Amino acid sequence: MSTLPETPNPLRGRVLVFSGTAHPKLAKEIAAYLGLELSPTQVRKFTNDNFYVQLGVSVRAKEVFIVQPISPPCSDNLLELFFMLDIARGAGAKSVHAVIPYFSYARSDKKDAPRISIGARLIADLLVEAGATQVMTMTLHSPQVHGFFSVPTDHLTSHSVFVKHFKKQDLSNTVVVSPDIGHAKRALKLAKALGVPAAAGEKRRLADNRVAIDGIMGNVQGKRVLLVDDEIATGGTIIEVINYLRTQDVTRVTVLGTHGLFTGKAVEQLDAVEEIEEIVVTDTVPIAEGNYPRRLTVLPVAHIFGEVIRRNVMGQSVGELFEFWPLPDGT
Repeated sequence: MSTLPETPNPLRGRVLVFSGTAHPKLAKEIAAYLGLELSPTQVRKFTNDNFYVQLGVSVRAKEVFIVQPISPPCSDNLLELFFMLDIARGAGAKSVHAVIPYFSYARSDKKDAPRISIGARLIADLLVEAGATQVMTMTLHSPQVHGFFSVPTDHLTSHSVFVKHFKKQDLSNTVVVSPDIGHAKRALKLAKALGVPAAAGEKRRLADNRVAIDGIMGNVQGKRVLLVDDEIATGGTIIEVINYLRTQDVTRVTVLGTHGLFTGKAVEQLDAVEEIEEIVVTDTVPIAEGNYPRRLTVLPVAHIFGEVIRRNVMGQSVGELFEFWPLPDGT
């Protein structure tokens, strides 16, 4: 019996995937999706706390993809990324792609107090200055941050993995709730895909980790709630929304967010909320072993980044994987 010859990988010898120290597991999974090995990187610190970074193979004339979420410790991870971008540019890479699954500075998207920096725009400029010729990221805190980048930027969505997860469940008497109007469009898109109604909270931010919920627009009375946000950090917003939902006879809540940070006392506080049935996040950021809420489900997104990388290299459209790409019904 004859066997067909193995189809050669068109990316091999052309594409290199590197990782900083922030999330090598995700970077390895992205490389595996592409049928590639993760290229080696050496990162260490000198005795004066300065970074030493070295890419372990030649990048000359290659398309280089550097995977590094800006997750805690954000400053260290960001500086590593700057070094790697600069190295790839200076070593003659054909193109240098910053793959940033979590862009934490997206929360600093406006000047809402005197004498402060619009951090998202500054970091976007610095990434380009360091050598990025393209940026890939996922679920920015606010859509206008996409426009801060002066190089082609793919703003990707985790929408498909959440739809696949929740379509396996009984969604009768379910409503998708956004904590505020600013994220209502994302919640509405998920609700449409799941065939359930949507609602939005009236949120006021009091401090970095404190919010107030004045009400919810939409019918949530006695329903099962899918509470959706872009990220889960301290859990303060989630807890305040659930406090309000209790007044509406809501006893079943599933929390979902693309980025699961669980900072401060988030795990302890979320574990104490009886109404929470499940917390669903993706693996855009690493979650420390001892920092898992007890009802946590983590969904993989390496295939999304891998597919976008493949399509970019092969010159194919990636629009359908964008955060605000419309569904067939126009939503």
